[in-house]
Amino acid sequence: MESNREWQEFITGLNKITNINLEYYKKPQMERRINSFMHQQGTPKYKQFLDLLRADGEVRAKFVEHLTINVSEFFRNSSNWETLEKEIIPGLQKDRGGPIKIWSAGCSTGEEPYSLAMLVKEKKISIKNHILATDLDQVVLAKAMKGQYSEKEIEGVPPVMRKKYFTVTDKKYTVTDEIKKTIRFMKQDLLKDTFDKGFDLILCRNVVIYFTEETKRILYSKFVEALRPKGIIFVGSTEQIFNAREIGLGTRKIFFYEKK
Repeated sequence: MESNREWQEFITGLNKITNINLEYYKKPQMERRINSFMHQQGTPKYKQFLDLLRADGEVRAKFVEHLTINVSEFFRNSSNWETLEKEIIPGLQKDRGGPIKIWSAGCSTGEEPYSLAMLVKEKKISIKNHILATDLDQVVLAKAMKGQYSEKEIEGVPPVMRKKYFTVTDKKYTVTDEIKKTIRFMKQDLLKDTFDKGFDLILCRNVVIYFTEETKRILYSKFVEALRPKGIIFVGSTEQIFNAREIGLGTRKIFFYEKK
């Protein structure tokens, strides 16, 4: 384990190389993830590792993917998706009286926005323009845009949707163009970039778990500004917005917060 000074020098250097600021993240979790990657690369010292990241674009891309914790599933936590389908979206439609505006923030490899797009298609939900899907990591965005998954990766997709919205070649399942055109994928840094406004529904699930409490507060406040009144933010099943009332949110259902 290196000293606190060496850690500070490392996160400063890393920010310059990757534009990722580790000050926003909980140190113990990030330190463990970074050290395990450094061990794989045979670079035990932070300075050595920074030199490797500067010199090798392939290692740098793998490291960013490793660090940004890209774990996703189709219809992850299915009971919450049922609540979204049967209660949250109908309520938003009734209140809006027209197309609803949706954003999947931290979309990773695309399973979440594609799940949304299939739900929208099945239930004939009218949406404004496209489902916006954003992530910081260009590598996972490339996979998301390709929309190709293994049989294991699509286990969470109901059989009827699997049949309608995927084509199969050599045991690879590719999302149909009909679904792809519903989504606009875009690179975005949630902590640095400004957000569009007027969203009815924002999904930010399993994205903030490694953020510091102060970073979470800042991010959730930005989401509140991006929501229209009575808009909903849908969080992960291990997450809770502790200062919800303070930043202008109330609990609509468990894991669903409404802008007051």
